[in-house]
Amino acid sequence: MTTLTNERVCYFNGRIVPESQAQISFRDRGFIAGDGCFDTARTFGHKIFRLKDHIDRWYASQRYLGIDCGLPAERVMAITEDVVRRNLHLIDSDDDYWVSQRVSRGVNPDDPVAPSGLKPTVIVECQPLPLKARAPLYRDGMDIVVPAVRRIGPDMLSPRAKTHNYLNLVMGDLQAKAADPGAWAILLDVNGNLAEGTGSNIFVVRDGRVRTPEARYVLPGVSRAIVIELAARCGIPVEETSIDLYDAYTADECFITSTSLCICPARGINGRVFGDGRVPGPITKRLTAAYVELAGFDFVGQYLRRLAA
Repeated sequence: MTTLTNERVCYFNGRIVPESQAQISFRDRGFIAGDGCFDTARTFGHKIFRLKDHIDRWYASQRYLGIDCGLPAERVMAITEDVVRRNLHLIDSDDDYWVSQRVSRGVNPDDPVAPSGLKPTVIVECQPLPLKARAPLYRDGMDIVVPAVRRIGPDMLSPRAKTHNYLNLVMGDLQAKAADPGAWAILLDVNGNLAEGTGSNIFVVRDGRVRTPEARYVLPGVSRAIVIELAARCGIPVEETSIDLYDAYTADECFITSTSLCICPARGINGRVFGDGRVPGPITKRLTAAYVELAGFDFVGQYLRRLAA
């Protein structure tokens, strides 16, 4: 029988412990060098959505980095379900969780330059989604700011691996929020085309056609893949291609996909309003409805209910 506590618990190196007891050495390479990777799913109505897709991507990130968490995927999935189950009593029935699997290469050896044979640090944890803070995005649409910071290019370090080293994206967020505290940053890639933001992919719509940046230059999100799949089902043309600021400024609609937001309309970019300024636009609205149907959960309503709370 699971013992319920008033503190969230997590899986930490083989044990279920209260989060306050999950203490990592300051010599852990995840802290010192950002040398680790993670993935994050979300729950809908307390049930984890597309967990296998996120776990598969986590293992792909490990292979790219040369890290092995030491656990089979089926075991990690079972641990993840268990961690969520142990923490459900701490949130209300209309709240949901982010759910993350994390691994670092481990604690630095005496020679940290070329570490090998380390014991990885493995964590599975969850935290409540910021539903109230993000609720206005569904009412008003997201305001996007493109910072001067560029996304790291695939010939440097592949953005397709979801690593713990987020400094590139953090610097972009800081610049965007200095210009507009409520803005969402979308970075350009090394070629000057739109890339992505922190945990988010961008789509633009013009003349009924949906376009999104090529997977080579971004972390191809699970929600991104879902929207591409749904667009095909709905008979909406969709293309993965280069998108520059001209394409963004002349777009009829724009939306962002992410694990927590799923699909969220954008109002404008760099002060330029998309189309006639109404959000969501018709294509975004169709794809959102299709996403809600696929998930079997009205995530838009879940966010909007927070506006009256």
